[in-house]
Amino acid sequence: MGDYCIYTDPEKCIACHACEVQCKVKNNVPRGANLGQLVIMGPKLVNGVPKMSSVFIPCFQCENAWCVNACPTGAIRRREKDGIIYIVEELCVGCKACILACPWKIPQWNSKTGKVIKCDMCMDRIDEGKIPACVAACPTNALQFGRPETISSQTREAYGLNLLEKNLVG
Repeated sequence: MGDYCIYTDPEKCIACHACEVQCKVKNNVPRGANLGQLVIMGPKLVNGVPKMSSVFIPCFQCENAWCVNACPTGAIRRREKDGIIYIVEELCVGCKACILACPWKIPQWNSKTGKVIKCDMCMDRIDEGKIPACVAACPTNALQFGRPETISSQTREAYGLNLLEKNLVG
């Protein structure tokens, strides 16, 4: 896994699709393709009430990425400094090997260019000290961007505090 990840807090997500829209606009993604996708599940009964749940799925920036290994031209690469996987568009020959190799079908076909595109976590924005466009667009702060160990620690702490609060109040 790379140095960064994008995490969705399903309790805060309202499934507005702002993350998808901003990603498509920022990266000029053609119709029919999504670099990151909001997956909506439900409704499911929770305490007798129907509830929807959603999570945004960007590229996972795999440690041993199938897409990188499948690319015959070396167009898909892992950035040394932070592990972000990106595509050098000039080297892509449009063979689609990466699309077939990725178990999550993250690389997408760009019908306008005849080449593959994929989420690179907006590495240009990261290099400028900004967060990815999808995270910046989220109106409820349901998306978090950071290092996996930091997000994991924050998530566990919030869960623990929630449990303690329920026990003290209830």
